[in-house]
Amino acid sequence: MPDTQALVNDFLNQLKKRKIEGSQATAKQTAELLRSVISQTRVPYTNQAGALIDSVKAVGERLIAANPVELAVGNIVRRVLHIIREEDVSLTTAAMAGLNLSAVSDDEDDADRDDRPVLSAAAVAAASRSTLRPPSLQTLLEDVPDSAAVPHTSSSGGDSEGKSKSADKSSRSRKLKHDVIEAVNELIQDINTCHEQIAEQAVEHIHQNEVILTLGSSRTVLEFLCAAKEKKRSFRVFVAEGAPRYQGHLLAKELVARGLQTTLITDSAVFAMISRVNMVIVGAHAVMANGGVIAPVGLNMVALAAQKHAVPFVVLAGSHKLCPLYPHNPEVLLNELRSPSELLDFGEFSDCMDFGSGNGAPLLHVVNPTFDYVPPKLVSLFITDTGGHNPSYMYRLIADYYSADDLVVQRRPTSGN
Repeated sequence: MPDTQALVNDFLNQLKKRKIEGSQATAKQTAELLRSVISQTRVPYTNQAGALIDSVKAVGERLIAANPVELAVGNIVRRVLHIIREEDVSLTTAAMAGLNLSAVSDDEDDADRDDRPVLSAAAVAAASRSTLRPPSLQTLLEDVPDSAAVPHTSSSGGDSEGKSKSADKSSRSRKLKHDVIEAVNELIQDINTCHEQIAEQAVEHIHQNEVILTLGSSRTVLEFLCAAKEKKRSFRVFVAEGAPRYQGHLLAKELVARGLQTTLITDSAVFAMISRVNMVIVGAHAVMANGGVIAPVGLNMVALAAQKHAVPFVVLAGSHKLCPLYPHNPEVLLNELRSPSELLDFGEFSDCMDFGSGNGAPLLHVVNPTFDYVPPKLVSLFITDTGGHNPSYMYRLIADYYSADDLVVQRRPTSGN
């Protein structure tokens, strides 16, 4: 599939060069790419879901490795894998129910009905509660006795019976791909509208004459605050500038342009100003399974200040930012270092950059981390596109979006047979 391969390579280059800004844009493009991969994957008659899963994992491994710190990529890969498993289980269960009904016709007597085996309830229950395990759930159908799986026909109908069986498998293959693509389309739509879904809840949390504190710039926070303003809420916003990138300057301009009373403060002034604040509202880079937050650098300091003064610390995050991993998992890269040029001008510090210590090491080191980790005990509430949730509930919410088999995105090794 040359077209898809070109798309994959182009997206990999964008991830490696950090050309995609924001988790929402990254998540959306990942989902669209995986949709193209699924649509061009040729699936066999048996184990169709397994073929789709292997195809998605082959691409997903490369995408995750291209930018490990952008957890939204892995989240979407795992979401798509979960969708494939769910749709396969749904189709298999429906097929089993259809075989049960078609195995016994109305013109047969009770004696013939008793002699014929039918699918057990245990098999149906296993299909409904289990995700896909090798071999595929499709093999459950193939293991059904002939008398139960295929209605009795005369010997002259053998050819038509074989053609019907082959056509049914082909139809089921097309049905699985169609259902998966439709589900991925719904996922893309959810990613597109996550800001609006979260902003609709603003009026329930922001009240009249309150003071809200935030740090840096987040489109989710911007839409949330503006939605409250549109509902005739009158409140004031303190914006910490978010050094060294100073994204808070951009947010402050946006808020003022939309008519909100805004006060810009330095990051170091957060503790001094927190006593005047009614609520802290911030965005997130990712939300971990334990309720911890990977957020822009400086937010852990804000969370500690909020806890000290008993100020609610509220995190806004779309469902594409919910990660099924824990901070201690080896697959999680919690941080990355940005260019030192954001902190200082090399021309002014050129005299500190020589190797004058004699051992080949520079005299001045510059460390510019991108993210903070905020533990769940410092978070008061999560607001997602599905509503508000306590940190202790996040693992239950995350469990609805992912399968345990996909926590580590890695293809099964091919057998030598």
